[in-house]
Amino acid sequence: DFLCISLVNGFTQLRYNLGDKTVILQTIQKVHANGNTWHSLSAGRTGNEGYLDLDGINVTQKASPGMNALDTHTDFFVGGVSSLNLVNPMAIENEPTGFTGCIREIVINNRELKLTATDPKGGANIGDCDGTDCGYTVCKNNGTCQLENSGFSCSCPKEWTGTTCEQSIHCSQNMCRSQALCIPQPSSFSYTCVCALGWTGKYCDNKIKFYIAKFVGNSYIKYTDPFYGKRDLQHSRLSLNFTTNQTEGLIAWMGKSEDEDNDFLAIGLANGTLKVVINLGERISVPLMHSKYFSCSDQRWHFTTVVQNQTCIKVYLDEELIFFEDIDPQRKYTALNYGGICYFGGFEIGRKVNIVTAGLFQKEFIGKIKDVVLFQDSKKIQLMKAEGYNIYDGNSGN
Repeated sequence: DFLCISLVNGFTQLRYNLGDKTVILQTIQKVHANGNTWHSLSAGRTGNEGYLDLDGINVTQKASPGMNALDTHTDFFVGGVSSLNLVNPMAIENEPTGFTGCIREIVINNRELKLTATDPKGGANIGDCDGTDCGYTVCKNNGTCQLENSGFSCSCPKEWTGTTCEQSIHCSQNMCRSQALCIPQPSSFSYTCVCALGWTGKYCDNKIKFYIAKFVGNSYIKYTDPFYGKRDLQHSRLSLNFTTNQTEGLIAWMGKSEDEDNDFLAIGLANGTLKVVINLGERISVPLMHSKYFSCSDQRWHFTTVVQNQTCIKVYLDEELIFFEDIDPQRKYTALNYGGICYFGGFEIGRKVNIVTAGLFQKEFIGKIKDVVLFQDSKKIQLMKAEGYNIYDGNSGN
């Protein structure tokens, strides 16, 4: 399998093979080879339907029956490869040759690659395309970069300040304490403080303890499992209690959630009923929807347990077995490689649930979670000792 973008006789070409046939898409217009025109290129595939867009002019290859997963486990190369004989002959039209020119702002599956001297795994014969200290993203938030004798300076739009325009003017004099995040509120010329775990109050200066975690919609807890290295990943288990009055929300996500290749086990709500999704490999997400009349959005406490025994999944809700399914009788992937990471209620600030989960869940959780147990551990995990923001004490109030 491969996916390759190249220049062919002045045109941009996308070629990919998912295991059965090579699909070729080529732009209608040529690129400018004058060395000073930047082009915007978007290319990829959804299933086996490909698309290629150069400067807003789109070419799409309609899907035909066939394979729809890109199964590659190699490094990702930009501009060339370490050895030209690595290139699949079907991936290019002519003899393979390295790219000459400038490349910037590479985004793969919504994540930008950092094209620095230290971030990539390796490379050779790469220079700074801009040639100055300014670069293309030195000044954030549409700031303008000016070269100085000692380096550079940024001229910032009126809403932003700081050496690289990285700070909102509404947060420049903020009073947020205890590692809180300052979130600007431009419409009211103000800001709000998003408190780290164990803190609350307008400025996050009141210390709290909790055993029941209350989530308010832009909250999350990220727990790192200290016993991950000793776990039997073919026999995973997650159980917890939750209560909510919402019909949609991500309750728990067991997995790294860094890119679409990561395994995961997820529990959430869809249309008021329990939804469990598991992915053991090859981006094949298997959703299990509880379609009974039973609603979980009734503000009562509900106890759920998900048990993964290789490819057999059992889901219990209030001690009743509601799913028992073998998601892959072929046993191709049998381990939940979750990377020792568990999220509760959502993901980091700025990462939207519907985007990170590719639409599997629609929004962040609003409600309460308690009594979280991983595998067959004798103790509940201490949510207080995890990373997270905007978590309230669920014991107080209702």
